[in-house]
Amino acid sequence: MTHSRAKAAVTGAVASLALLLTACGGADTETGNQQQDQSSSMESGSGDERGQQNRDEGSGKQGMTTVDDIYGPAASQVPTDPNDEGSAKGMVDDPVATAASNNPLLSNLTKAVKTAGLVDTLNNQDQQYTVFAPANSAFEELPPDTLKALLNDPAKKEQLRSILTYHVVPERMDAQDLGEAGEVPTVNGEKVSISGSGENIEIGDAKVLVGNIPTANATVFVIDKVLMPQQQ
Repeated sequence: MTHSRAKAAVTGAVASLALLLTACGGADTETGNQQQDQSSSMESGSGDERGQQNRDEGSGKQGMTTVDDIYGPAASQVPTDPNDEGSAKGMVDDPVATAASNNPLLSNLTKAVKTAGLVDTLNNQDQQYTVFAPANSAFEELPPDTLKALLNDPAKKEQLRSILTYHVVPERMDAQDLGEAGEVPTVNGEKVSISGSGENIEIGDAKVLVGNIPTANATVFVIDKVLMPQQQ
């Protein structure tokens, strides 16, 4: 009689354990199905949604870009040899003033930055910037006497600094950020208007020749004009 009750208790315990394992297995299966459904939903999302997700996850920081984000009609003029410090990949690890000095499109800007004494400021890797960098051709459109005076007359140094800092935003922004902002404050203290959106933005009245260039502490947009502050 005692043996029969013991056998029944064991049988009942085994049955209970079997039910518990079945329930756990069912929960795991349900969780797996939910995860699979979520994955399928992500994969079937629109291209815009996936692109935004990639943008959000790619760098993890606002305004950060990669060499794959570079665009513009003059992008082909940027050296492609990764061993060239002036190439897109070569500029990534350098702070912005150094990166610009290695880029063949920006030799006039480099001279102006040195003359204005802004190299150390722009190379400060504790800061994040967006830089609107006038191409060589943009400086060449200035009246020769004006350009010569800005680059050679010590009395014009503060004016040159004012012009150059009007091309610098004290935060890092990519083309999409700029288009959404509509206007941005500059280190100069004045604001620059942004028109258009995405890769079709204009900076003030300047067109973007090469955009979204990443450097160690800035995102750079090479533009076709020298922007002039209203107070100049």
